[in-house]
Amino acid sequence: MSETDIEDVSNHNRRVHKLVLTGGPCSGKTTGQARLSTFFENIGWKVYRVPETATHLLSGGVEFSQMDPEQVEEFQEDLLLCMIQTEETFFRLAKRCSQNCLVICDRGTMDARAYMSEESWDRVLKRNALNAVELRDNRYDQVVHLVTAANGAEDFYNTEDNPTRKEGLELARQRDQATGEAWIGHPYLEIIDNSTDFDTKLKRLIMAVCLKVDIDVGDRLAERSKKVKFVVAKMPSDIMFPSYQDFHVVHEYLISANPNIQLRLRMRGQGNTYSYQYTIRQVRANNQVVELRRQITHRDYLNLLAQRDHSHYTVHKKRRCFLWRNLYFQLDMYLPPCSPKCEGLILLETYTTLKSRDVRLPPFLEVIKDATGDPEFSMFNLSRSHPSASTLMAYGGFQFTNVNVNVNNNNNNNNGTSNSNGN
Repeated sequence: MSETDIEDVSNHNRRVHKLVLTGGPCSGKTTGQARLSTFFENIGWKVYRVPETATHLLSGGVEFSQMDPEQVEEFQEDLLLCMIQTEETFFRLAKRCSQNCLVICDRGTMDARAYMSEESWDRVLKRNALNAVELRDNRYDQVVHLVTAANGAEDFYNTEDNPTRKEGLELARQRDQATGEAWIGHPYLEIIDNSTDFDTKLKRLIMAVCLKVDIDVGDRLAERSKKVKFVVAKMPSDIMFPSYQDFHVVHEYLISANPNIQLRLRMRGQGNTYSYQYTIRQVRANNQVVELRRQITHRDYLNLLAQRDHSHYTVHKKRRCFLWRNLYFQLDMYLPPCSPKCEGLILLETYTTLKSRDVRLPPFLEVIKDATGDPEFSMFNLSRSHPSASTLMAYGGFQFTNVNVNVNNNNNNNNGTSNSNGN
């Protein structure tokens, strides 16, 4: 798809894509939703995220073990009706949006079916004049089921990330299977299993959605795709670029007591509208680095800022996102106030299966250095107030140094790095 084609789709053939992101416990839904949001926002789509109704209600003290079958049925009925009403609110917003719009539903109507008997489900539908075919097949454009880590990635299964998650491995597998079976029959059901590492699993998720909405992303999301990075001499005139989207991005590093865990906040937006994200990057088994992302509220963002790591500068960027020859590029211009070494710095990034020297770069950009894999150009190190060679984190691969952590001095070095998009 050419730059002209992309612009034509955005301006003249506006579309709304209703996506259900479902799966078993600890399947990567939360991080997957954040990655999808960043990807589609970068190419000019409006993204609405419908919150998970079950988590909202269960966090209020509901305990299924304390409920009889009749109470469970009533609760699931209320959950279903609440979900439908919430979704309709976002669907109406999307319908009136002037941009291409992706609506990500954190679970959908048929997820309720997975926690009910067939007889109970039929009674709920009859009482509310609902039809299973309408709820499953016609309500959403696509359903993507992320398989629980309890099935194929057991070392990574945990219940710590979600206070309402209490399932052991076997129960998690059962609920994952029941959830998947509830959606059988939907014309566009995708299953993303754990046959690859976590980062690649999320790339497969994004690729599945891109294919459904006919977005050509080249090899950016291929299994062996890696980040390449270049230093650009100066910013060319805007008219030199193909269709692009500009964003204001602010990063804040937070204090971490674990040298293998890096905590970061991101504020990103256009005009007066911002989204907020909390990122945890950590080293796990076999030196695999996993990046967990969660959309947060403005209030959460302000509260977490109290944990800011003052050994790092706040990072301010103007980010320009654009497509060139089927590669998706991000051009970051570091803005003041910033570290002295970031003054005037412009970095170009993309993901590809090619080696950095073989990438066909936009001819309107004057590239002066290949910074791929250079720890000097990692955002963590660029933001440091007092960097030193002994504490630089490796970047672009799974290389980590042993660092003594002094929590009292607020000088924590967090060594998790990963090849992931959407900094």
